[in-house]
Amino acid sequence: MITCAFEDEGKANLRHVVVRAIVEKDGKLLLEKRAQGILEAGKWCLPSGYLDRDETAIEGILREMKEETGWEGSSPILFQLSTVPYRPNDADRQNVAIDFIVTPVKQTGQKDWESTDVAWIDINKLPSLEDLSFDHGKVVASYLKYRTKPFPLPLFE
Repeated sequence: MITCAFEDEGKANLRHVVVRAIVEKDGKLLLEKRAQGILEAGKWCLPSGYLDRDETAIEGILREMKEETGWEGSSPILFQLSTVPYRPNDADRQNVAIDFIVTPVKQTGQKDWESTDVAWIDINKLPSLEDLSFDHGKVVASYLKYRTKPFPLPLFE
């Protein structure tokens, strides 16, 4: 939780805002394996991270994707907005998550310290969705349904 101070000197606990990228190329999803020393270490996840104070959600997801995977993206489409206060395996933080489908452009850099591996994983050979970090498996499951039979976007949860 983030503690905010207001003009009337009141304080409130607010939720973090995170952005997550669903990136598909040639029937494969771009995933990263979380590094040791951070929550859910060793688990695969979508490229994601906290939205910085002075950036839009679109700027944030393109920044996070490049920082964490080395891949540049374009044309983000809003897939889902999740306001569920419970974050699996992390009782200390609550998030509002903005999920985008992002078109991969090209790899121009390397992964950062937050991941030990970045891989394009065939959709038919994904790890068990229950084994993805936090609630990322749920996001991937929704995307796979959408991919099979598109429905109106965005989703709200």
